[in-house]
Amino acid sequence: MEEEAGVRRWIVDITRWRPSPDQFDAAAALLPSHERPAVARFVKEDDRKRALVSRLLQYSLVHHVLRIPLHQINICRTPEGKPYLKNCSAFPNFNFNTSHQGDYVGIASEPICLVGLDIVSISKPQGETTTEFISNFSSYLTDHEWNCIVRAGTSCEVLTEFYRYWCLKEAFVKAMGAGVGFGLHRLEFHHEHWTDISIHIDGEVTKKWGFWLFKLDEMHLASIAKGHPEGAVSSYKKALSTVSVTEEQLNSALESPEEAFTLWTVEQLTESME
Repeated sequence: MEEEAGVRRWIVDITRWRPSPDQFDAAAALLPSHERPAVARFVKEDDRKRALVSRLLQYSLVHHVLRIPLHQINICRTPEGKPYLKNCSAFPNFNFNTSHQGDYVGIASEPICLVGLDIVSISKPQGETTTEFISNFSSYLTDHEWNCIVRAGTSCEVLTEFYRYWCLKEAFVKAMGAGVGFGLHRLEFHHEHWTDISIHIDGEVTKKWGFWLFKLDEMHLASIAKGHPEGAVSSYKKALSTVSVTEEQLNSALESPEEAFTLWTVEQLTESME
């Protein structure tokens, strides 16, 4: 189907990239000059790598999918920080979302639906128990979610269960283009063994969103949220071509199977941009 051409799921393992300062600068030089300060502001090398790879993914994907010359790609950001493409696209609502945590940086794109991506690293809390750690986030969880988490089993299973819910909430908020102030406690997820995942918003179930969870490796999870463009916050709606999507288009997008992520190296990304 023509619209599936706009669907991408790309991921990079940044631990495999160990650039010299010159190699790092050469990769950064592929970005438009206004993007580079956002990379350079980070002190830690890993943070700089994540910021750079996130932007390389955006420009490479737009170039790859839409065939727009790199120097003509115009990526802007809403006041909430959601990136969007200013260029016209062959797709009704081409949009993308990036995420990075731990070893991975990823990007997901969709031609019609809103898309949100979140990656989490299941790191054991330092200096506190798992219960103490997740208690810090209890106000963002519903009673139902909290009960599912604390009953998950071992402390390792409890931690993983918490991150699954957290990952899904973040992917939804990012798909909408909402800022950090969005009330995550308004969202409640239900599932059958983490398939058939559905969302209740303010207690009401909605059929206009779909969710998928992926295990990237033993320590990292990723989630994808796809939904109706009418769910976008107002600042992001203005960036979309249209918020009217037919029921058939929506159902087709939500019912299509989610493919695994394609693993790219930084070298492949930079080569695709040169």
